[in-house]
Amino acid sequence: MNPATPTAASRAFPWPLLALALAAFAIGTTEFVIVGLLPAVAADTGVSLPSAGLLVTGYALGVAFGAPPLAALTARATPHRALSLLMLLFIVGNLMCALAPGYGWLMAGRIVASLTHGAFFGLGATVAAALVPPQRRSAAIALMFSGLTLANVLGVPAGAWIGQHVGWRATFWCVSALGAVALVALQLLVPRALDLHAGGAARSAGWRILRRPRLLGALGLTALGFGGIFTTLTFLSPLLQSEAGFSAGQVSAVLLLFGLGLTVGNMLGGWAADRWPGRSMVVILAALAVLEAALSLLLAWPPLLTAGIFLWGLVAFATAPGLQSRVLEEAADAQALGSTLNIAAFNLGNAGAAWAGSWALEAGLPLSGLPWLSAVWALMALGLALALASRARRSAAEPA
Repeated sequence: MNPATPTAASRAFPWPLLALALAAFAIGTTEFVIVGLLPAVAADTGVSLPSAGLLVTGYALGVAFGAPPLAALTARATPHRALSLLMLLFIVGNLMCALAPGYGWLMAGRIVASLTHGAFFGLGATVAAALVPPQRRSAAIALMFSGLTLANVLGVPAGAWIGQHVGWRATFWCVSALGAVALVALQLLVPRALDLHAGGAARSAGWRILRRPRLLGALGLTALGFGGIFTTLTFLSPLLQSEAGFSAGQVSAVLLLFGLGLTVGNMLGGWAADRWPGRSMVVILAALAVLEAALSLLLAWPPLLTAGIFLWGLVAFATAPGLQSRVLEEAADAQALGSTLNIAAFNLGNAGAAWAGSWALEAGLPLSGLPWLSAVWALMALGLALALASRARRSAAEPA
């Protein structure tokens, strides 16, 4: 029997998904926790707020450019061994952050930790999809990514609170401990015999999948569809404090609500993507553009702004399962590589959007203008989604 074929037990509940979700929780915490720590990090390291914002860009670029090489290096290892090695690298990077004497060392630690991100989520999504029947693939991916969204519900607000009361380095010590717990869970729960390449089909295409226009379109949609939120999210803490009058403690509460929105949106997005793959993406992206434009208008009304941020998180992460499933479909004969490239595309978009926010602030744009820039990214993604849908309809109408 192919070890990657779901058994009856795994169809009931694939326990390895728990280990993947726990690791995703640790990785998601270290990715997003810097948002709540940005003012403290800038003050402690003696850099400007836009320069501190580049810690988000540096992490995302590390994911985008580190994911394919690390995926290639771990391709010959079993999923159990590859995932464990990646988590060890994650722990090392966060220890570097915790011990960082200054901005440069902190940036280096962020980049080392980020190298794990793309390869881990790429391989993890492939493992998650292999553990369930095809019709439950998006839901399984969403379950793994629930660790990422829960990181925003629990990990990021808790990390921000620790940073405010103990110091931002203590936050990275805690994240390192989370990584160690996730490593133990991976060792215990991920099957050592799991083979994603039985029969050799999954390795047959390799890097040739990048010649496929539909796959490139799907990767572009990933970069635009989710990445744009980082123009605003990177600077959400100073935006809320200086423009809406929130205290540091209230910012932590808002980050908690944002994370709750991400969690709900992740599950709803997985459900919708399994039922209406194309239409749901168009609707979600249109709603995302409207919500992001509305955030700037709601800054004068804190209660409405708080509700808007919850909805923003919900709609933003509702895109993730559908985007991941779309790439897996277009790279069916090289799913591990395709999934890794998709995570790289996510973070290339994140890096570009965070850099755009830093550049706009340096150029004189007020913090209140950042949500409008995020809305522009969502509109570009919507245009691409409509173009891809139109091309797919034309291809289906052509005679074989």
